[in-house]
Amino acid sequence: MRKIVHWCDWDGNGLDHCSLFESSEHSILEGVVVGTRGGNYGAHYFVRTDDFFRTREVRVEYVGGPRMHIEADGKGHWHDLIRGESIPSLANCLDVDIGVTPATNTLPIKRLKLQEQKSQDILVAYVPLLAEIAGDFLPRAVQQRYSCLTLNQWYRYEGVFRGFTAELEVDKHGLVLDYPETFRRFLL
Repeated sequence: MRKIVHWCDWDGNGLDHCSLFESSEHSILEGVVVGTRGGNYGAHYFVRTDDFFRTREVRVEYVGGPRMHIEADGKGHWHDLIRGESIPSLANCLDVDIGVTPATNTLPIKRLKLQEQKSQDILVAYVPLLAEIAGDFLPRAVQQRYSCLTLNQWYRYEGVFRGFTAELEVDKHGLVLDYPETFRRFLL
């Protein structure tokens, strides 16, 4: 199954062209973003999961800027493929959250399979916006909470690490429709 979606930022600027591919063995999210959040940037992202939606590989590259390529074993152990070293600060993270796209909200929604009115706190590997990068370009572990408001349709995302909350409507593939005050889905 392959699904193509597009988002722009809340003010109608920028473009995120995202492909979700799902098979019985893995899922792949891949996209190209021209964005304006925190300054102008272009980026490419690629995320591969296993069949349980645990993140296994992440590549993010800012045009003319930093890039990362990391992998995980699906059990919370991460490795930097560029530097050739482990990333112990990401221990116990099973998901990735790439700041330039709402696409990665799909991964914990699908992995957690929350029942209606249930919540779960998780640690995720957060990949920062270009303007947020200080030093090495690597994710940092952050706490998030997902709550199922209406099964397979509405979820509450809480970025506990920054005191941010948003109610997200998703499509039948678990992809965000609109991310209030951040991203809007649209058709080309």
